Formats: sequence, C-alpha cells, structure tokens
Amino acid sequence: MKLDALVIAAHPDDAEISLGGTILRLAEGGKSVGVLDLTRGEMGTRGSQADRDRETERATELLGLAVRRNLELPDGRVQATVEAREAVAAILREHRPEVVFAQHTDDLHPDHAACGRIAREAWYLAGLKRLAEAGGDSAAHRPARLLHFMGHVPFEATLVVDVSDVWERKVEVIRCYASQIEPTDPEDRGEHFLFGADILARSASKARYWGERIGVAYGEPLFHAGPLPASLDALF
Repeated sequence: MKLDALVIAAHPDDAEISLGGTILRLAEGGKSVGVLDLTRGEMGTRGSQADRDRETERATELLGLAVRRNLELPDGRVQATVEAREAVAAILREHRPEVVFAQHTDDLHPDHAACGRIAREAWYLAGLKRLAEAGGDSAAHRPARLLHFMGHVPFEATLVVDVSDVWERKVEVIRCYASQIEPTDPEDRGEHFLFGADILARSASKARYWGERIGVAYGEPLFHAGPLPASLDALF
C-alpha cells in the first residue's frame, strides 16, 4: 500500500521512544505511516521474544500505523550490507513514501548506526531505475525527504516537532514495552541502560530540552541534510 511516511528503526520500541510523538501527530493528521523494524529485538536484556512481539502489536495499534514490517535481521549484529540496503530499497519502492525517518548514522549502539546507514543508502538506491528493473519488483521511487531521529548521540536539530499535545499518548505507547522498562527482580537496577537513565526518564528529559528550544513543553528533534520547509506538514 502507498504510505505517506515510513519510519526505519533497528529494534521494536526504537521508533516509539525517539519518534512516537511525531508518528502520532502524523496519523492524527490523516497521514498513512508505516514502521519497518530491522530486527525483532531478540537480544534485549529483559523479557522474552514472545513478550516483545505482544508489546509491539499493542504499540502498533496505539500509534495507528497503516503498516508494520520486520526485516528479520539479527539483533545486535545489524550491518549495512548490500543485501540489507537492497531489501530496504525494495520496501521503499513498494510503499512509495514521501518522507522517510530513520535513526542517525552516529549512535553508540552499532545497530542504530547501521540502521541509519542502511536507510540512507537504500533511500538513494530506491530511485535508480535500472536497479529497480533488475529487482523485478516495483518501479523506482526515491522519497522526497530523508530525516534522521536522535538516539544516544545528540546532534544540532534542523527541525523540532512540537509533540506537546500528544505527549501523554506517547508515554502510553512506550509503556507498552513493559518488559523493557520495568525491573524484572529486586536485583535489577537497570545497569544495562546507557548513562544510568531508564527509557522513560531519558525520553522525557530529551523532549523537554528540545521543546524548550522551540518554546513548547515537549519536542522531538530531527536532522535533515540541507534546508527544510518551516513545518511538519510542509514536508509532504
């Protein structure tokens, strides 16, 4: 099906944590949004694979996604291979989004950084006519915009989306991933969290900081190489 926007993320919950408010705003505005997870998050410290699958299904419902797909790459071992980028390019040609959101290429988690590279390279390759013909699938299509969302490494945002009105709904979506945010036993102090901050705390502090930068309560930062129009709606 034709999508307005496709979000490409390494693990189930990455899109929700870093871009959940933007997704909710787009869906609320009538845009068809899809998420492509590159892995099933099977290497997560907490919870089981069955837990993660159920949580992803519930989060997908709350976000109002039109499509959610999974590339089934190995969690913890994502690499920007020719095979991975061509698989993502084929999905871009199939769903023909106008805008792609993906993780940044500079991130402490190797899967996140690799996801950013795969998305960037696939975005370009998806527009090559002869490569599309060789693949025998859909016609060439390069989305008009490619934006990166922030993970563990800060960047100077070129666009900040005001997500204040949907913030509580975003928190509800993140809470779908209870196995990732709630301690499993009394000895679990969240040592696997980077910088000692849990998911909800990190998400809230980041959103408040970027919201303050644009004079609102909560914001989600994005990076685009080159000038952008002045609003989220103007991207389409």
